[in-house]
Amino acid sequence: MGHPPLEFSDCYEDSPDFRERLKCYELELERTSKFLKDVIKDGNSVINAIKGYSVAVQKFSQTLGVFQFDFIGDSLTDDEMNIAESFQEFAGLLQEVEDDRMMLVQNACDLLIKPLEKFRKEQIGVTKERRKKFEKESEKYYSQLDKHLNLSAKKKETQLQEADELLDKERRNFYESSVEYVYQIQQVQDRKKFDVVEPVLAFLHSILTLNNLTVEMTQDFMPYKQELQLSLQNTRNHFESTREEMEELMKRMKHPTQIGKMHSQPVIEGYLYSQEKWALGVSWVKYYCKYHKDSKLFVMVPAEPKPATKQGPTELKLKSCFRRKTESIDKRFCFDIETCERNTPVTLQAVSEANRKLWMEAMYGKEPVMELNEVGFKFVRKCINFVETKGLTQEGVYRTVGSNIQVQKLLNVFFDQKCPGDVDFHSSDWDIKTITSAMKFYLRCHVKSISRVLESDNLDDRLGAIHCLTYKLPGKNREMLSLLIQHLVNVCGNSGDNLMTPSNMGVIFGPTLMRAKEETVAAMLDIKFQNIVVEILIEDYTKVNLKD
Repeated sequence: MGHPPLEFSDCYEDSPDFRERLKCYELELERTSKFLKDVIKDGNSVINAIKGYSVAVQKFSQTLGVFQFDFIGDSLTDDEMNIAESFQEFAGLLQEVEDDRMMLVQNACDLLIKPLEKFRKEQIGVTKERRKKFEKESEKYYSQLDKHLNLSAKKKETQLQEADELLDKERRNFYESSVEYVYQIQQVQDRKKFDVVEPVLAFLHSILTLNNLTVEMTQDFMPYKQELQLSLQNTRNHFESTREEMEELMKRMKHPTQIGKMHSQPVIEGYLYSQEKWALGVSWVKYYCKYHKDSKLFVMVPAEPKPATKQGPTELKLKSCFRRKTESIDKRFCFDIETCERNTPVTLQAVSEANRKLWMEAMYGKEPVMELNEVGFKFVRKCINFVETKGLTQEGVYRTVGSNIQVQKLLNVFFDQKCPGDVDFHSSDWDIKTITSAMKFYLRCHVKSISRVLESDNLDDRLGAIHCLTYKLPGKNREMLSLLIQHLVNVCGNSGDNLMTPSNMGVIFGPTLMRAKEETVAAMLDIKFQNIVVEILIEDYTKVNLKD
């Protein structure tokens, strides 16, 4: 198992579990940084120490051979498995040519050292800077929060408003730095798959091609090199398509409205302060709390357990919840809960008024287009006919995106209930990128997912799985899928002109046809599998046989 994805929504909760998972990523970042230092150091030894070349190459081979890629998610694509095994392949090849060393090419530094140093500086270095900012903003926010929660409710309203505004500013700064750090640390995990392997591959190729004594071995290496280059390119394509989605999700998650959306989920969680009464007075203890709406189970985990004692989680069954009036307590944002296990109410303090509202709504348990019909089929067929008449040889067809305004205008006009389908696609109002974008939008709404079917390494098994799953689709959805894939086969048949290969088309239509119900990092990391399913549907259309 690899590292579980870090969701942007976790940044708002900032739970202990989130911090532990983030620490795993940080340890992996340090491991990668140390690995790159070793590769750069060993590469320089190869370049500068001709007499010690044999020893340097052997060490370089060993360094590559022991490194294992970590990955995000539960499964790897064929390309990622190929990349993950690439260093072991390189190491084995270097051992074979150890007796036939050659002079290092003059541009070896440009091929190997500079790209890796650039990666360390621009990727790992930037990630460490984001970490410093995140830790700084975290310390500032929680320090301000502690001060804020100790303010007396009897202070002037203007003073309280100023305090609220200051805390809200620190909270926004903290959330923004947290989201940016999570985005960056996951990006560097994915980028290293190709940004680290490609320079090593180029350096290795330069050694082999310049040595007359290893010409035969170089020819033997070429098929593997070509296969690896294809895997690197496919992985880069998947990364680029996923990165755009993640950037959009990150931007949306920075918006304050996303905080409310998170708590529409079955479980609400976050930090609360509990009033605990003792013989000599009252204290407020910080807990990380979870409330399960369905079971009404309220779980409290001490955020700062005492070193000398073992404090486990406290589980309480909720009976009722009610707001504390301001005049009844000298703390702000308080509410009481009655539980089955305790005779007296538990008094809790939220971190803000908005946060208290979310907890209150959750505990009450009351928190809070177009159809696939004849007109829809007519729309898709007209789009396909237009593309196959006007755009089969157009470079990047379906990759170029149309204006959102024009796309919505076309959809509104075509699906107008008064005169549906009454649109002349050959009018000057509509260009090919508007029509292709409108078709993708329509399909996104109506073609149901056929799930992920890439657990097997055997192509026949995958084809059989896809065939079975497509026949579980409702009839109209399967008919629409067949219509689309037949069209994509025709488009890819002209890839010599339009450059749209089945792999490229998979990158475009994978997310369109199999978009996840929720926009999460985990779902976006599965896009690479969706892309491959579409690629298989195009390349093996006759075998899948959607028309049966």
